[in-house]
Amino acid sequence: MSMQELIDAAQSSKAWPFQEAQRILKRYPDGAKPDGSPIIFETGYGPSGLPHIGTFQEVLRTTFVRRAFEALIGAKPEDGKTRLIAFSDDMDGFRKVPTNLPNQDMLAQHLNKPLCRIPDPFGDAGSGGYESFAAHNNAKLREFLDRFGFEYEFIASSDRYMSGAFDDALKNVLNNNQAILDIMLPTLRAERAATYSPIMPISPTSGTVLQVPVEVVDAEAGTIRFTDDDGSVVEQSALSGMAKLQWKVDFAMRWVALGVDYEMYGKDLTDTGVQSGKIAKVLGGRKPDGLIYELFLDEKGEKISKSKGNGLTIEQWLDYGSQESLGFYIFPNPKSAKQLHGGLIPRAVDDYWAFRERLAEQPLDKQLGNPVWHLARANGGYTGAEAPGAGDTQPVTFALLLNLVGVLGAEADKDQVWSYLANYIDGVDPAQHPQLDALIDNALAYNRDFIAPNLKRRKPTGTEAAALRELDRQLDEAPADISAEDLQTKVYEIGKAEKFGYENLRDWFTALYQILLGADQGPRMGSFIRLYGIENTRRLIGDALETE
Repeated sequence: MSMQELIDAAQSSKAWPFQEAQRILKRYPDGAKPDGSPIIFETGYGPSGLPHIGTFQEVLRTTFVRRAFEALIGAKPEDGKTRLIAFSDDMDGFRKVPTNLPNQDMLAQHLNKPLCRIPDPFGDAGSGGYESFAAHNNAKLREFLDRFGFEYEFIASSDRYMSGAFDDALKNVLNNNQAILDIMLPTLRAERAATYSPIMPISPTSGTVLQVPVEVVDAEAGTIRFTDDDGSVVEQSALSGMAKLQWKVDFAMRWVALGVDYEMYGKDLTDTGVQSGKIAKVLGGRKPDGLIYELFLDEKGEKISKSKGNGLTIEQWLDYGSQESLGFYIFPNPKSAKQLHGGLIPRAVDDYWAFRERLAEQPLDKQLGNPVWHLARANGGYTGAEAPGAGDTQPVTFALLLNLVGVLGAEADKDQVWSYLANYIDGVDPAQHPQLDALIDNALAYNRDFIAPNLKRRKPTGTEAAALRELDRQLDEAPADISAEDLQTKVYEIGKAEKFGYENLRDWFTALYQILLGADQGPRMGSFIRLYGIENTRRLIGDALETE
């Protein structure tokens, strides 16, 4: 496949990253800004807490769009046609102390100060800590993004404010102070409107970010006047880190100052996007393109909250499933809410591999809708036009691994699992299957925390016991080298036998899962028997028959 074929297919693709990329192309029909500078993508991060699933999905989804746009214009990542800025708003005021942080009393003494001026609760700089709470979280953000291989430029708000890099943008805000007030005041409650100012001075006495009315004394000089915490009237500069813009104004100022062309944000920031877009226009800029995505929900369908601790963390997902499976689960339908809990992981792992295995055989238009095509490009490590991962397969499904470790019990270890895999895969070697080796770790962890604590096998009924005896008899007569497919046929034929009375084959397989595996769903039984071993399976049947 040539690059031109890829461009042509990308232009007609209905996959959402290409649909978003088409919007950027309408913004810049030549595929670049008039001055030839790169298209700027931005993601935002509030460092009042550690990076989390929301941070990951926003960077990942934005990267999907970025790489789709590059394909649309026939560019490669190394061509420098695009940039991704990961922006940390570490000048924001520290509003409340998260309950999951150490040194709560110390942190409480620094409320309302800029995040970049709060001591690191995890340790001071002399004992391996960072110079501030924000610096700690910014470092964790970069480690987090690097872990997933994202290609980005990190910008800290504090660096831009305090270095003076935002000074001209701040003067622009001061020059348009009243126009911004005209946009914002009608959207505020009377009590909030009474103290609202687009620019928030930092108190020279307390160091806190003040929410007070501000008078612009000299916009070009950056001078403002306000009443401080102690009641004194203060006249000082708003430049070089001595003030911070209100959130919606700051959002707009960044768009204009950094030349941002694309930024997505959550449904909870819908109004922010509307008002910030109006402010950007007042400042002489243009609101970037970007979609509004739905938020994650927990198992009960409730919004995930950092303060509640509901939902699933990145670390938990990666304990139980692969990194690729997380990206695969996040890819589809960003405008639809997604639940996020442990029960989703096994299917996401196996679905990822199913999509990966079929990718190379798909026609180009289907490839561009395949999440694996986008995941392969998300970290910038793949730039070719052909399908990535051609011929890649996983020799055993994650579901089958989970069934195996489930019958082995909570004390199962990796060596045991590999020994059973020798019954299923010729010449099995962990060194030749590193991804499978990692999945075994995931399966053991998932079994320990989700399956083993709830595992309960039921007793067979009289008819079920008769069918199990027939299965045991046929397994006793089966040759040692019988294939998984032939074993599946034997199980299938028993379920079809009129004397056992199964009107629906599904009922027979469900009975096997519940009686032998302690689960309502399971693998192809032929594959499981081949993996677990005929004699071991007969012992499972024998144990079940003893409970009849």
